[in-house]
Amino acid sequence: MKKSFLHIGLVAALLTGCTDKFDEINSDPVRVTADLYDPNYLLSKAQFQYANTGYSQLLFQSMWPQILSSTFNYYSNGDKYVGSSNLISYQNRIWEEDYQAASFAYEMGNLAQSKGLTNLYSMSVIMKVLIMQHITDCYGDVPYSEALKAKEGMTQPTYDTQESIYKSMLSELETAINALDASQPTATADLFYKGDIAQWRKFGYSLMLRTAMRLTKADPATAQSYAEKAAAGGTFTSIADNAFVRADNTSGNANNTSNALLVTDDFREVKWSNTLINYLRVNNDPRLTIIGEIPQDGLAANNDAALAGNRDSSVQLGMPNGYDLRGGATDISNAPGYPGGTGAGADFAAIGKYSRPTTAVYRDVNGPNFVLTYAETELLLAEAAVRGWNVGGTAAGHYANGVAAALQSLATFNASVATISASTATLYAATHPLNITSTEAALKQINEQYWATTGTLFNFIETWTNWRRSGYPVLTPVNYTGNFSNGTIPRRIPYHSNENANNPAGYQDAVSRLGADNFTSRMWWDQQ
Repeated sequence: MKKSFLHIGLVAALLTGCTDKFDEINSDPVRVTADLYDPNYLLSKAQFQYANTGYSQLLFQSMWPQILSSTFNYYSNGDKYVGSSNLISYQNRIWEEDYQAASFAYEMGNLAQSKGLTNLYSMSVIMKVLIMQHITDCYGDVPYSEALKAKEGMTQPTYDTQESIYKSMLSELETAINALDASQPTATADLFYKGDIAQWRKFGYSLMLRTAMRLTKADPATAQSYAEKAAAGGTFTSIADNAFVRADNTSGNANNTSNALLVTDDFREVKWSNTLINYLRVNNDPRLTIIGEIPQDGLAANNDAALAGNRDSSVQLGMPNGYDLRGGATDISNAPGYPGGTGAGADFAAIGKYSRPTTAVYRDVNGPNFVLTYAETELLLAEAAVRGWNVGGTAAGHYANGVAAALQSLATFNASVATISASTATLYAATHPLNITSTEAALKQINEQYWATTGTLFNFIETWTNWRRSGYPVLTPVNYTGNFSNGTIPRRIPYHSNENANNPAGYQDAVSRLGADNFTSRMWWDQQ
């Protein structure tokens, strides 16, 4: 009995002690409250996640605008517009990953505002616009004004019209850029510019220019107004301003595109499209000796990532889009210019004779992911000048700057094998000037160069997006049996497959404006 009471007394004492210090003892010791959390970490998280969308880009947008090509079934989504087993997963992936990246930027802004970090708050707005532009450019009307606010109870946000989204983004950009202040504390975990406010101001204005130029057909007046504001404010001035995020495989943050391309089937079967290779060859473009290589002979050599290929420009051969290895009429052995071999449907050695992305340039798991470049900015300024807008300089001058910068930017991948000297790049631009005999001729040349520039820098979503906006280059669609886009190049991605269940009112409202939730419906700015 005495022992029993003794145990009861000890338990009572322990319970009393626990009750007295309940909050202290039952609090998670590793949980960080908002007042203690450093919002700078959310900046780097948002930047890396936005930039590193390699898997999705590689499967869809790398091949829709005919930058890459593949006979491999896994890439049927992009190469032949035919749904493979991964279609729904990757249709959803950009939505999921981009909205998550946007939520990092939004939460960073909330925390920065509460701590009086005005520059970090402005950066959060610029990042949110960057990421949300990605989303609306892929899907069309999407949640914007009520998005990212689940903590505030908005779990079924309204789908805003793309027109209202774009006008909001431009206005928000202008306010955020104007609020940047070099005299105030800056970002401490910035993967773009290490917190340099002058660089962020140039980045903001360059993003404003790109955002404005999306509206050249849908709203030319707004496009001109903000393009002129961006030019007056000060956009990128050299390749040193390029925004990119370098991956770090040792910390588990590998480059997703490079990782994918190092998988044996991808390494062997993902090639440059003949559309791109022919464009570079016709123009005697120095990039042809940098971006492509013909694998060494034999299946074993084709599968060996350690074996460098032949980079001589004279042997580069692009693979036509729309072919397979199934032995029928669309077997690659039936393609014009097939490089040889027999045994339709199984000649992997023969497909190895097409140009693949150079191993030493594009297959580095620590390689960069480009976000926005000086070359793109100068080409967009060239287009604005062709349209007669007041952006300073001449269309020919901006175009030459853009071409030279595009060639030199490849060195970011690997300076030892991808460097084109400034003198070579400048000479090439001077001997391939802008054709200003007509507005349409100039627009064609500028946007073909933009296509090649973003494509060879592996910024595939931007390649596809600007192709839809401009219509250049003129591409011949693949019309493969069973395709999901009626034999046309996709104009958008269908909404996340769960949206009709998770947010039925918003989803159905958006689809009613769009006409149909498919790959061929045109979004607001994508006008003919």
